[in-house]
Amino acid sequence: MRSLAGANIRAHRGGFVGMFVAVLFAAMLVTGLGVLIESGIRGGIEPQRYAGADVIVGGTQSLVVEEEIDQPFAERAPLAADIVGELESIPGVARAVPDLSVPLTWSGRPVQAHGWASAALTPYEIREGRAPNGAGEVVVDGAGQARVGDRISLAHGGIADDYTVVGVAGASPTPDRAAHVFLSDGQVHSLSPRSGTIDTIGVTAADGVTATALAERIRERLPEVETYTGRARGDAEFLDAGGARTELVMIGISFAGTAVMIAMFVVAGTLSLSIQQRRREFALLRAVGATPGQIHQLVGREVMLVAGVAAVAGTVPGYVLAGYLRSRFAGAGLLPADFALALGPLPAVAAVALSLITARAAAAMAARRPARINPVDALAEASATPARLGRGRTITGLVLGAAGLVISLLPAVIGGQAALAGAGGAAVLLMISVGLLGPRLVSGAVAALGGPLRRSGSPALFLAAANTRGNARRLAAAITPLALAIAIGSVQIFVQSTVAAEAATQSREGVTADFLVTGTGSGLSPAVVDAIGRTPGVEAANPIARSQVYAPRFDGESTTTERYAAQGVDPAATVATMDLEVESGSMDALAGPDTVALSSDAAQTLGVGLGETVTLYLGDGTAVSPTVVATYGRGLGFGDVTFANEVVRAHTTSGLDDSVLVRAEPGRRSEIGAALTAAGHAVVDRDGLGAAGESERSAQSWTSLIALSVLLAYLAVAVVNTLVMVTAERGREFALLRLVGSSRRQVRAMMRAEAAMVVTIASVVGTLTALPPLVGVSLGVSGQPIPAVSPVTYAAIIAVTVTLGLLALAIPTRARLRADPVAAISSRE
Repeated sequence: MRSLAGANIRAHRGGFVGMFVAVLFAAMLVTGLGVLIESGIRGGIEPQRYAGADVIVGGTQSLVVEEEIDQPFAERAPLAADIVGELESIPGVARAVPDLSVPLTWSGRPVQAHGWASAALTPYEIREGRAPNGAGEVVVDGAGQARVGDRISLAHGGIADDYTVVGVAGASPTPDRAAHVFLSDGQVHSLSPRSGTIDTIGVTAADGVTATALAERIRERLPEVETYTGRARGDAEFLDAGGARTELVMIGISFAGTAVMIAMFVVAGTLSLSIQQRRREFALLRAVGATPGQIHQLVGREVMLVAGVAAVAGTVPGYVLAGYLRSRFAGAGLLPADFALALGPLPAVAAVALSLITARAAAAMAARRPARINPVDALAEASATPARLGRGRTITGLVLGAAGLVISLLPAVIGGQAALAGAGGAAVLLMISVGLLGPRLVSGAVAALGGPLRRSGSPALFLAAANTRGNARRLAAAITPLALAIAIGSVQIFVQSTVAAEAATQSREGVTADFLVTGTGSGLSPAVVDAIGRTPGVEAANPIARSQVYAPRFDGESTTTERYAAQGVDPAATVATMDLEVESGSMDALAGPDTVALSSDAAQTLGVGLGETVTLYLGDGTAVSPTVVATYGRGLGFGDVTFANEVVRAHTTSGLDDSVLVRAEPGRRSEIGAALTAAGHAVVDRDGLGAAGESERSAQSWTSLIALSVLLAYLAVAVVNTLVMVTAERGREFALLRLVGSSRRQVRAMMRAEAAMVVTIASVVGTLTALPPLVGVSLGVSGQPIPAVSPVTYAAIIAVTVTLGLLALAIPTRARLRADPVAAISSRE
């Protein structure tokens, strides 16, 4: 059996090359996504300013969720300052140094201010001058432009103070992710809005004590803190590292699921086509006495030989693909530019195993018909593709199609951002249904298109209509990957555009203020907000603090965590500056952490109503159980959770407001705009507010487009691969047409007509497959059935797919027509 399998592979190189290409690219895709998932677990950023500490101690920086990925908090979780003393009493601790960072602005650029004591964590050393020991003194790092004795202005929350440079410090290597200055420890604590807390503590181990052992001792004594050693210290130093790790895992898992389904679909389709092309060979084997088990064994050996080599070969470019994705994600702002991937063997092993399992399962399915069919019937079918689909295939196709439609329309009932979940999966289910029912669907389409072709009077068009009518299964194999590319591309792109368009509409229509005021640095302090509100002619000033909140939700079997964009507002100024489209309750009732307003979508998802309490975790992990005092409709535009301003602001890393919405008294709009600009504020009109979570959605949109480009590239390879295989097997057919009098031009004209039918049917099927998920998402987020579809983008998707289809059909046709028809007609299939 092994020798026969090897002989078959050599004799049918064309079909096996197609399968080799499909498996190779599937293994590459799975390996690349596997590296991203592993990097989300083991990757990270090397510490810079904390490089001199053995262990970093921080607050609990993520919400632990059983049976789910832990959710990293968006804000820094603070530590009580008295923990330093407890750490110093632990055996093996040589030194414990607290660190507190305060965001400042120096000449328009952000800098991080720290107490001088924390300089030992890098370590920084004084190279000129001395350390700061009083208010108004600062030490700059060697990368700065100031020298000892200079006077510089540093602003915190929009309030500037003058400082004297008393020293210049340096470190080797110098931290370069942010600019740093050092104040006296007392000065830093006076600027911090969080009194009595610090950010982290750097611990130095005593001689003979390892960092790992010391971290274990700290956790035993203080179980409420988190410890970081090695590269993980970078997670404590840079909050974006922890968020990036989680995002990588979520992106990898999300796209891996879709990619694996597509890969399985493509590999199974390619293998089925390869087996179908050899139906005469299997018919002869059955006729001379081969048993069904032997057919299965033969096909299995052939597939495992080819797929094994292809899967192993595909893992190497998979690691290259992971590096490309990392760089693209960094460019989109999802990952820090210095985030390092974890390159281990596990993704390659998983990709090879998954590819082989997929190929073997596909082989078993593809071999069922040639193994089970009666030898006499097999010989009768050897020269024509069977027209009838099996009952099991038909039922499976109908069930998957119904499931895809149900999942597509589910967002119309659930609503909100939950509408995003499952849209891509619904499209894949619908596409698999189309693939299973393809011959029947194609027969109907061909019947509609073939009539005009047969009546055209052109021999080439008549032949094209006859060929497509008699080979619906072959035509379906060509149409399915083209339609899949159109459907997946449309769903992934237009879901994002639909949500973004509705968020922008809600934000634009909901802001009733005249101006949006922002600071030139990291935010605005309460004192600046008060000054803006006291400006003559200002009717209302509404400070806006933005963050995220996390809501655990028990669905009856397990607990999941919903992450929502949150805003903090001044209830007294909200009515005058924004219209949240309140549906029940009143925003005036917001006061302190015991009350909250939820969007109607969030309230529905969490299962709470007016007057009920809900468990939430604020941006820094603080747990609250507020009572719902209002629900509103514009959650996409302003955030699904609204607290009183001081609640959100007190639990952000900076402790500052992001912006202020200003309403001017009637007739004084120009005067107020000029006064705010003269005061040094950045002033824009109300459209400048932007929708809540806009930057996050933008990053996610770019991330989706990057991952989508990889999926579409794989689909493009599958399209070309399948169409080349479909066309290449028709060498004997082309030769017969030429021997009975057809010219090369007529054969090419026939194939052009077939290609036009293929791309036309694929465009219609792909578009119709994408419509249910898109309509469902649009109903869920906006209540309207029409999604936000860019005609230019849609036309580009169709144009690229159609061009690929036409070229993939035209090139092998020309190659086949170069052969001598007598030699081609006598060749073995």
